[in-house]
Amino acid sequence: MASGFFALFDDIALLMDDVASMSKVATKKTAGILADDLAVNADKASGFVSSRELPVLWKITKGSFLNKIIILPIAFLLSAYFPPAIIAILLIGGIYLAFEGAEKIYEWIFHRGHQKKKRAIKEMTRAEAMEYEEEKIKAAITVDFILSIEIIIIALGTVVDEPMQIQVVVVSVVALLATVGVYGIVALLVRMDDFGFRLIAIDDNTTGFEDWLGNALIKTLPYLIRGLAVIGTLAMILVAGGIFVHNVHFIHDLMHDLPSIMGEFITGLVVGFLSLLIITPIANAFNKKEKN
Repeated sequence: MASGFFALFDDIALLMDDVASMSKVATKKTAGILADDLAVNADKASGFVSSRELPVLWKITKGSFLNKIIILPIAFLLSAYFPPAIIAILLIGGIYLAFEGAEKIYEWIFHRGHQKKKRAIKEMTRAEAMEYEEEKIKAAITVDFILSIEIIIIALGTVVDEPMQIQVVVVSVVALLATVGVYGIVALLVRMDDFGFRLIAIDDNTTGFEDWLGNALIKTLPYLIRGLAVIGTLAMILVAGGIFVHNVHFIHDLMHDLPSIMGEFITGLVVGFLSLLIITPIANAFNKKEKN
């Protein structure tokens, strides 16, 4: 009886050792997409007044957890019984990400001055600010859903030949780390200016190290957020391009001779602007019909 009890402990220890080593491999494989996820979500979680930053981020984080709770069982079932569906879902998600990225580039090129003028002329009412907040939260959760699919599928691919119990534990660990890690770092970024103000308030000496560091954090944050917005847009294009390059054979063959990052960027850009040309007129016509 005792030997059987200790044998059970040995089995659990071996299982946990396998899970730990495979989780490490899966995390390395998903490192690139996690970096993209960070850049995209830092952009989506910025642009709010200071008092609303953490509540908004918490709502997005809860949405991210819910996304993974929905995706994980579906991914395991599809992987076991209908693998082609995973590719189809990935491609649809890739089109959405490419569209989002291309739309941002288009707006920046053709409507940048108009947007600045519009923001300068009109301040938001409280109701408009809350509506804007909800729209950004929904957009962030939608993008997180697509990126979560990519993270989970890549992690699943590293353990696809393992028993189901190891697949479930490893991929679930990676999914949990993705949410906690990404949104934890985003929370630190969006509160960087508050930390800077607290450092300045420590003492009245304006030449101390705390004041220098506090001012540096405050001044750096706007540039950091703008930089992450650019990186987030490029990330969406690259992730979308990567989905198509790695899952559509003729695109893979077409881009084979190019450096991988260049091939993925070109593919994402082409898919994005093609989807923009197709989806935008349809969306505009639908909106006009609703107004009438």
